[in-house]
Formats: sequence, C-alpha cells, structure tokens
Amino acid sequence: MKIFPAIDIKDKKCVRLVKGDFHNKTEYAISPVEQAEKYKDHGFKNLHIVDLDGALTGETVSLDIIQEIVTKFDLKIEIGGGIRNLESIQKYTDAGVEKVILGSAAIKDKIFLKEACEKFPNKIALGLDAKDGYLSVSGWKENSNKLTLDYLKEVNDYGASRLIYTDINRDGMKQSPNFEETAKVADISNCPVIISGGVSSIEDIKKAKELNNNNIEGIIVGKAIFDGDIKLDELVKELDA
Repeated sequence: MKIFPAIDIKDKKCVRLVKGDFHNKTEYAISPVEQAEKYKDHGFKNLHIVDLDGALTGETVSLDIIQEIVTKFDLKIEIGGGIRNLESIQKYTDAGVEKVILGSAAIKDKIFLKEACEKFPNKIALGLDAKDGYLSVSGWKENSNKLTLDYLKEVNDYGASRLIYTDINRDGMKQSPNFEETAKVADISNCPVIISGGVSSIEDIKKAKELNNNNIEGIIVGKAIFDGDIKLDELVKELDA
C-alpha cells in the first residue's frame, strides 16, 4: 500500500480546505518545500500535491515550487489542480513529476483525456471527485450530473495509469474515507486506484490494507498529518507493515 502524504498549495503556503471550500481553509506556517523535506526525511517516497491556485486559474501557478521539490528530494510526485491543456501537462512532466492528475477538464471533455493519455503514456492520473455518487467539477463548485461509475465505464479504456477517488463529503472532515464506494470504483477500474478524502487515523490506513483489493494502490493522507492526528513516525511504519 503506497502512502501519499499530501501538500495543498495556495499563495505559496501549505493550506488545507474543508470539503474543498476556499473560504474554509487553514494555513500552516511550514512552506511546501519544507513540508516535502519533512516527508522525505521520514522515508516517504510518494507525494500528492494540489496546486489550489492552479485549480482557480487554470495555470501552472506553483510550477517553480514543484520543480524545486522534485530536484531536491527525488520524490515521486503526483500533481493536480487546474490542469486543462496538453501544454500544462508537458510543463509538469518536463519538471519531473511522476503523474499529472486530470480532473474537471477530463470530465468535461473526454477527448482531452484520451489525447493526454495517448501523448503522455503512463503519466496521466484521473481524479474522480464524487459527492453522493455524482462527479463534481470546477473545484467542486459544480455538480456534473454524471454518475461516477457511468463515467468511469465510458473512459476505462482511454489509458489512464492511475485513478484517484475522492469522496468530497469526507474530504478535510477526518471522518474516515468512503471505503465502500472506493472498492466499487476499484472493482471496475482498468487502472490502480488511490483512496482519498477523510483519512483521520492510523486505523484508516490499516482498514485500507484490510480491503485486500488488489486494484487499490494506495491512500492519500492530508489534514490529519497537519493537525497532528497522525504522526509521521507512526505513518511511515505502515509503509513496511
């Protein structure tokens, strides 16, 4: 089970949102680069980064920060947040990230997803953010009226190399992930699935492992780390357990 500690970047700072609400955010004193170094020093190899400025603007706002993290710490990074064209994907792959996460743009335009997967083989992760079974887009401000599982069936053969499934109702709430829905997604997905949203304790990591679903590749841990509910020393033990 891969563990992806998370960094959400806004105005060059580490922040966490509750249910994706930009008005309900916590800022942390530590910089994104310092936080990445902390993860590296504890032995983590994977990192999940969201550029919240990018999500708002559709530009690669935090590219320089991402570049610095990749160069300094040799971490496998997946990056998301407002990536809406092939040029942005190119910039991030040139910067050395492992996976580029496409969300809203891929849901609104399946052809874009297909093109991206063809042009950047093994580099594209598909981010599916769901609320009550339906996909949300545009920084979770819009409901797409598409059922998650229906959309996935439509794009399953496009060639995404990873799928990140987030239950918005759980995100930032520390109420445990929606394991049941994630398992349903993993059962039909042609690529490995990452659990996201709501991780609140080490027990959640253990529960994820107990799912014994071979198509669940890993889990993202964010707010619980920043708030001290999960200690990095404890979390890193689950990498080897």
